[in-house]
Amino acid sequence: MANETYDINELKRRMQGASSVLKTELSGLRTGRASVHMLDPVMVEAYGAQMPLIQVASVSVPEPRLITVNVWDRSLVHAVEKAIVNSNLGLSPATEGQMLRLRIPELNEERRKELVKIAHKYAETARVAVRHVRRDAMDLVKKLEKDHKISKDDHDHFSGDIQKATDAGIAEIDHMLAAKEKEILTI
Repeated sequence: MANETYDINELKRRMQGASSVLKTELSGLRTGRASVHMLDPVMVEAYGAQMPLIQVASVSVPEPRLITVNVWDRSLVHAVEKAIVNSNLGLSPATEGQMLRLRIPELNEERRKELVKIAHKYAETARVAVRHVRRDAMDLVKKLEKDHKISKDDHDHFSGDIQKATDAGIAEIDHMLAAKEKEILTI
């Protein structure tokens, strides 16, 4: 949107980005079964930067309720351990050298509610991202009208399009959240 022209497709693409991030985050919320994707949202403080866990370790699932994380650089074992604990996934690593073992706890009612809360937090972050895209687009349309590059009628039309795209983006996020919530509570 920085190019000073209104493009509804660019707006929708940016809103879709928020949904894609949410989809990835929700796929990491597993419901009692181990999955290598459970650790996708985990970011590790390594070499002076935040890095995805998969860039500093290999993740595998040798059993249905166990994830192993093999850290490649011995000096990062503590950082990986800390990142997993701080990730709000409810996992406690057991460290053996450069190998971390993560037992997936049975899903009791308390853990299910905790996972639903995390899913709601992810969804709210995605909604905020969509609203930021909306705000940027609205600001651009106002500026274009103020600079006499578009008419008042165009401004009203574009504002309506932006709001429709925003409503669709929020609806998609709510749908994804409802599906994940149902999955968590019914397994």
